[in-house]
Amino acid sequence: MKPIFYPFLLALLLLSASASATEDKSVSEFTEGMQVNRGFFTFYFDADTDKVYLEIPLQRESSQASNPANNPGNNQATTSEFIFQSSLPRGIGSNDLGLDRGQLGATRLVEFSLHGNRALLIEKNTQFRAITENEMERRSVEEAFAESVLFGFDIVAKQEDRVLINYTPFLFADIHNIEQRLQSINEGNFKPDTTRSVLWPERMKSFPKNTELEAKVTYVGTNPGRFVRSVTPEPSAITVHLHHSLIALPDDGYQTRAFHPSSGYYARGFQDYAAPLQASMDHRFIARHRLQKKNPNAATSEPIEPIVYYLDPGVPEPVRTALLDGARWWAEAFEAIGFKDAFIVRDLPPEADPMDVRYNIIQWVHRATRGWSYGASVIDPRTGEILKGHVSLGSLRVRQDMLIAQGLLAPFARDANSEQLLTDIEAMALHRIRQLSAHEIGHTLGIAHNFAANSQDRASVMDYPHPLIMLNDNNEITLNNAYATGMGEWDKFTVAYGYSEFTSAEAEAEGLAALIAETYARGMHFISDRDARPAHSGHPTAHLWNNGENATTELTRLTDVRARVLNRLNEDNLAPGQPLDELQQVLAPMYLLHRYQVEAAAKLIGGVNYRYVVNGEPVVNEPVSATEQRRALAALLVTLKSQFLALPTELEKLLVPKAYGSATSREDFPTRMGLFTDPLTMAETSANHTLSFMLNPQRLNRLSWQFESQNAHLAPFELAQQLIDNSQRNLAENNNQLSQRVAYLTAYHLSQSMLNQSTAPEVKSQLEWALIQWHEQLTNAASANEGGNESTEEAYALSAFPSYLARRIEHFLANGEWPEAFTPAQMPPGSPI
Repeated sequence: MKPIFYPFLLALLLLSASASATEDKSVSEFTEGMQVNRGFFTFYFDADTDKVYLEIPLQRESSQASNPANNPGNNQATTSEFIFQSSLPRGIGSNDLGLDRGQLGATRLVEFSLHGNRALLIEKNTQFRAITENEMERRSVEEAFAESVLFGFDIVAKQEDRVLINYTPFLFADIHNIEQRLQSINEGNFKPDTTRSVLWPERMKSFPKNTELEAKVTYVGTNPGRFVRSVTPEPSAITVHLHHSLIALPDDGYQTRAFHPSSGYYARGFQDYAAPLQASMDHRFIARHRLQKKNPNAATSEPIEPIVYYLDPGVPEPVRTALLDGARWWAEAFEAIGFKDAFIVRDLPPEADPMDVRYNIIQWVHRATRGWSYGASVIDPRTGEILKGHVSLGSLRVRQDMLIAQGLLAPFARDANSEQLLTDIEAMALHRIRQLSAHEIGHTLGIAHNFAANSQDRASVMDYPHPLIMLNDNNEITLNNAYATGMGEWDKFTVAYGYSEFTSAEAEAEGLAALIAETYARGMHFISDRDARPAHSGHPTAHLWNNGENATTELTRLTDVRARVLNRLNEDNLAPGQPLDELQQVLAPMYLLHRYQVEAAAKLIGGVNYRYVVNGEPVVNEPVSATEQRRALAALLVTLKSQFLALPTELEKLLVPKAYGSATSREDFPTRMGLFTDPLTMAETSANHTLSFMLNPQRLNRLSWQFESQNAHLAPFELAQQLIDNSQRNLAENNNQLSQRVAYLTAYHLSQSMLNQSTAPEVKSQLEWALIQWHEQLTNAASANEGGNESTEEAYALSAFPSYLARRIEHFLANGEWPEAFTPAQMPPGSPI
């Protein structure tokens, strides 16, 4: 052997000797001098090397019963199974990035698997099971579907009853998928840098049923996007905290509760491959907290363990009191089903960690811009038992409500009672915070959105509420009833469905069925996200940020309120000393006050009244009446008229360019005029919004089918013709640039609906026929104006635009493409209001 190989062999021998020495050490010897934390998992912190070691018992006595009827899938559990929960204690601070303080990651059922000097953390597949006494049948399902190894660890020491692993590298790993999130929204390519990452021992603790570990991790990358740049001091280095919770499985005292699509709860479940051939494989249950009466025979009883939520001590007054008030509304719903003091809200103790699984938390989250609030939970994936509720409330939401109220009430006018008006504005915003607190807690109780509730006299905190703007006896705007107070009737029902106690399985099935039947009998609607959020949705009462029993009636009423507000809007709506350009940000929600009622009214066109039912229950599945659809169309056409879209002249004069030192914001309207406010493009954003909903391809397809079934209904051709006639009247009555812009948008949207792959061919034929007729109409109008008695300038003004638009329609009809580059301007963000 040549000498050149000796250094390599020597290094190999030294490495082998070192490994052997490590293997020979016991856990006690290896951890000598380290800080020990005993609990569910005992861990050791070595301050000198900044490493944490986790002790894994080789035998852990299971706390689970093996009765599959009580705890589905538990008969498959091994003694080492537990729940692993990741979270983000310190976030990045941008709503657009979606990586906020206190955000929960995935909840996983896991176990450690030991192989020589390696330990694997394996996530179990809980979606596919076999509920049977036959062990081989259970194993066949386990072997048929993949598991996921989350991480591999080095075993650094062993004893007869335990091993020790180096847990540190896992704490520095991207378990929260920050890298993937940033890449998916083009915000840069980032990876964790272990040289800039450290453990965070002050947040590492172990308790009898949970172990909490945390690290401060720096992500280093290139090409940071504008959202990353807006919230980080050095955009190439993003430092956050990553938290791991290792949680003992609950005991078998929890009973699952069956899911019903009209229960108002989220569905969870699994496929049972051992189900009898004539039975469904689909096992579905709801997520809920464990709640049991001390005295189950009493009509009213205290619970064995109440549901306790803790408020972030960092919330300032008066918001803190408002959050506590709103959170405590839920106690009313639990009292209605016989639970006394079952829902409690307290301040978080100073020594407590918000990420600790033992605490249900209401957390106050700051971002650079207004954004969403969230209600998330740590849920046992086997049963649906909620182990921890975690609410994240965006701190800027309250200021957006105050901005809306400021635009409505003009508190800075010389003749106004400014002090009282400012008090009213704050009171309205705080009332919204109460409702928001209750809403997000509702999610952590297992309850889903009910977007049909606002149309039922504001029956639930689980809808998205728009402030109800009314006129008082003096015909002045009042916000005294802007938001509802307390639990709605739907909220009381959902708590009754999820948390009522029953004496037996048979009594439970009968009781839950009776509750569902009662909601049907009372005409209560439940429609959630999938059926209410999309532009193509069509339930007549399921909307976001709406008011009123009838969407058309409310749109007409709100149109009148909006006109009153815009006619009064001026510098009195802006605090003295603020740059006048900020008036545009007060204007935006006022000018677009109708935006959500437009969405609601548009759903009546091609709308269908239905509910979620199971076989054997009464079916509701009927189109919205032709009369109601045409009423909605008429109200929507008003929002495309020049008189609706034009700004008052005096208000337009106040929309000055940005002052030096002021920055352009997402809350400003887009402009096609450079640095200057653009009233035409402002109008374009509103008209584009209306047209996008009215000419949605799926809506048009439904219209066509409804007309086929009953020709008294509105057909796509009639809808297109009404839009065209509205544009032509607008042009004839006004002949201004505003009417021209709306006409152009109308033609453009008709063409884009024809080009959309989702639009049915028979619908395209109707739209094409409408465009052919409009082309002829525009051509005739242009020719007639050219041959009139007007001056050359007048003739040009009357004929130029019709001729221009006619040529674009002609090109589209001949070539199947819009002849020029054009992207409609978008409104400033609305949600979250």
